[in-house]
Amino acid sequence: MKIVIINYGAGNIQSIMFAIERLGFKATLSNNPDEIQAADKVIFPGVGEASSAMEKLIESGLDALIPYLKQPVLGICLGMQLMCKSSEEGNTKGLGIFDVDVIKFTPSVKVPQMGWNNIYNLQSSLFTGISENEYMYLVHSFYAPLCKEAIATTNYEVEYASALQKDNFYGTQFHPEKSGDIGEQILSNFLKL
Repeated sequence: MKIVIINYGAGNIQSIMFAIERLGFKATLSNNPDEIQAADKVIFPGVGEASSAMEKLIESGLDALIPYLKQPVLGICLGMQLMCKSSEEGNTKGLGIFDVDVIKFTPSVKVPQMGWNNIYNLQSSLFTGISENEYMYLVHSFYAPLCKEAIATTNYEVEYASALQKDNFYGTQFHPEKSGDIGEQILSNFLKL
């Protein structure tokens, strides 16, 4: 199986590569459109700030490629947020795959939300073998509100979409690669899609 992690200079890539290796697979880092299109599975990571990450995608032309990929694609953290219509962070226009706008938590809560929180209302084969209310690792100040594409929910001041799915596109606000055995099970489920 050919697994490509999109390398656009805005990802916490090493921990994802190690998690995939622990599952017995090898991932390739690439920003080459042909290589990305030829992959069986694509992982779209992201750590950092939305507008500068989006600029990097546009500079590399990947903004025009990602929404048209046909294989399973998994956006993680900022990767998921960039797959939405827009983000309040840096007033950023997103890729528009998910029909939701990313917004900031209100000042009444500490941001970033950093650490472990539970996921529930699990509604996808991405969560095969995962129990309701398992804990996942999150670090974020912005979130996708609940919407028709939500496949998991988390509560931090408000209930929000901690995972999204539309067709072959999946996104997790949490970091499966940093969430122990349960996170690795979710990555394994993605690789089996």
